[in-house]
Amino acid sequence: MNIQSEIEFFSELGMIDKARFMLTVTAEIAEEAKVGAAGGELSRFKFTNEITQRLARYANQVISEDASRPQDDVIIRMLLSPRLDKQAERIVHNAYSRVLNSFETFDTTVLLNAR
Repeated sequence: MNIQSEIEFFSELGMIDKARFMLTVTAEIAEEAKVGAAGGELSRFKFTNEITQRLARYANQVISEDASRPQDDVIIRMLLSPRLDKQAERIVHNAYSRVLNSFETFDTTVLLNAR
């Protein structure tokens, strides 16, 4: 998987689609950990819990238009960079690939926040 091309793809999404994409990745990571983790290893569940919390926080920051949210490249690198724990890497890559192959953008560019 080419990280730079994934950063470019993700950067082109609208705000709502970025949040939707990451929330879908979050759900897929949780599902992958539940189904794919051999022997229910506690460290793997801790890893998936941590990464899903970070992605949910990011999605909330996108939706609330928080200027202090991480840049797109930081989020994609957090997900797709090589890991020492190859099973954790596999969990994230499998989840990300499933979302990437099925994601449909709504090309939404407007949030309806009454400010």
